[in-house]
Amino acid sequence: MLFGAVVRARRTALSTRHNRLADEASLYLRQHAGNPVDWYPWGREALERAKREDRPIFLSIGYSACHWCHVMGHESFEDADIAALMNELFVCIKVDREERPDIDRIYMKAVQAITGHGGWPMTVFLTPQAKPFYAGTYFPPRDRGSMPGLPKVIAGVADAYANRREKVLSNCERVTDFLNRAEKGEGVSATIGEESGLAAADSLLGIMDAEHGGFGKTPKFPGAMCLTLLLDAERSAPNAERLYLIRLALDRMASGGIYDHLGGGFHRYSVDRVWLVPHFEKMLYDQALIARVYLDAWWLFGESEYAEVVTGILDYVIREMAGSRGGYYATQDADSEGEEGKFFVWTSEEISEVLGAADGKLFCQVYGVTPGGNFEGRNVLSRVVTSDQLCEGLGLERTDAETAVARLRAKLYDFRSRRVWPIRDEKIITDWNGLMISAMARAGRFLQRPDYIESALNAADFIRAHLISGGQVRHLFSAGRLGGNGFLDDHAFLGRGCLDLFEVSGRREDFETAELCARELLSVFMDSVRGGFFFAAALHEPLLTRTRDFPDGAVPSGNAVAAEFLLRMWALTGEDAFRVAGESVLRVFGGEALATPYGGAHLLCVAERSRRGWITVVIVGDGPGCTVLERAALASYRPEVGVYLVGDSSAPWLPAALAGKSPVFGKPTAYICWAATCSAAIIDPKELALRLRELSA
Repeated sequence: MLFGAVVRARRTALSTRHNRLADEASLYLRQHAGNPVDWYPWGREALERAKREDRPIFLSIGYSACHWCHVMGHESFEDADIAALMNELFVCIKVDREERPDIDRIYMKAVQAITGHGGWPMTVFLTPQAKPFYAGTYFPPRDRGSMPGLPKVIAGVADAYANRREKVLSNCERVTDFLNRAEKGEGVSATIGEESGLAAADSLLGIMDAEHGGFGKTPKFPGAMCLTLLLDAERSAPNAERLYLIRLALDRMASGGIYDHLGGGFHRYSVDRVWLVPHFEKMLYDQALIARVYLDAWWLFGESEYAEVVTGILDYVIREMAGSRGGYYATQDADSEGEEGKFFVWTSEEISEVLGAADGKLFCQVYGVTPGGNFEGRNVLSRVVTSDQLCEGLGLERTDAETAVARLRAKLYDFRSRRVWPIRDEKIITDWNGLMISAMARAGRFLQRPDYIESALNAADFIRAHLISGGQVRHLFSAGRLGGNGFLDDHAFLGRGCLDLFEVSGRREDFETAELCARELLSVFMDSVRGGFFFAAALHEPLLTRTRDFPDGAVPSGNAVAAEFLLRMWALTGEDAFRVAGESVLRVFGGEALATPYGGAHLLCVAERSRRGWITVVIVGDGPGCTVLERAALASYRPEVGVYLVGDSSAPWLPAALAGKSPVFGKPTAYICWAATCSAAIIDPKELALRLRELSA
């Protein structure tokens, strides 16, 4: 009776006010501020209460664009009875994985160790010492098939902690020991040679879908790092099967429902094998990574359709995901008006009303729209008619036919814009912005889109103004507030992004930001004993363990990107400390990359580029002749080649490879620097292209 009375009293009190999350910067945490759950943000107050009262911790981790996080929130965390039970039995902590990726990484590994799988929402039960002993992902509010309901789970966990403490502590020690052993592992040292790297890349072909494209069955993620690895392999050693599977994946993704045919950009993944129905949230990092894949494919294969995908992605980002002062927002939600995908789907009747009967019929034929729908009675748009079929059906040339369809897409986009938009999480995350700065800078250069370069410049300026404080890179800027200290990915991705931007801008501040990131990697992230880099800096908040991650996940491995960035900095500056640190990553994690190429794809790319040699092309002078030399250098593009335009090579701040180069006979002049030596001056664009092709071979 007493327990029930206390539960009712606390339930009534919490239902009349917001909990502790109301004043948090994180949109995801604020989305749960009205829950009757007595949530704490991660911090000393919650952890000390758990110890003081000897209570287990209910840790819930998610993010604002996560559909199933919303589902569990609505079903369980807004339920007064479930919340009352949680409040009586646990100290409840809510974490935004995008705000605290360090916490997310540790407990995701625990969830995977306990359950064999992972995902969000993540539900982890901890001792007051923050050690995990039971875990899962989504739990329904009531028993559902083989899935236990959340009330049953939390009652069982609380009972175990109260009455079978010895077993609970034994379980959590096993999990903690596993995490510590995994982080203290030495890695599997191996040299990634040309043959072993190529064999590892081509082992990915065995898990590709030869009928519908992509990797595996369902769900299907784009697999950007793996596609980049296969494109690198195709540059080095063309292969008919590999070429077919690469292009099949690219073509099916671009035509499928995972791509937003009206607004541009890619949804997170496809729930089916044929790329039709997506999980509708859009993540900034996906846009950056996929744009780079299609840009590389366009450059390698010369297919204009791939360039159109790149512009569709980046135009979307500038239009819908860029802040007015610079910087790129994090995510766009899957849900609107409480329904997943409602903003993006159509009925055939709606399309006919907007476009008229004749144009509506044409559009429905081109984009697979039927009266019955392909997603819960409505339609996800997917391109089912090719350009050739469209030309034949309309009796028009390709350009005219595609222009006609583009006009219809624009009308529907305008109509869609009047719907209730999905929520946009407007936090600026440093590492994701670094990825997008890279994509914008490179696409701007190769596609000759100065607006992309300008967008990247604005983003870099925003980060310098708002996310670098006292010489320290910070992780995010949200709701006008600066987040905590930056992690490995922040320094590696931002550093590489500013180096890519420096190639096209020549701005001192872009190089200096890259240099700051490189030196921080060496001073506060490097594992000086075993090699490689920790995810959190040495002075970061102590957690259960200090992770030193290797594999790619939703974004490339921070260690792999750090290696690439530092080796490029070595080629530019000649500082051997950068080379030693970069090569330590290849050595320490090389064996794991060869054994598990799906997770080691980016490291395998870096190893192959390093084997071929990091090349710096320096173009000095001014006038249109510099642009001619630049295009000649880019014609032989490989990812390991940096092409820099230097107006005045006498500037004292320039890195060593760019300094002291002079135009010959007053003409724009190029120099090729490789392995600490530079070529003689080159003024003929044809000779420059020939020399670079010879080096690449």
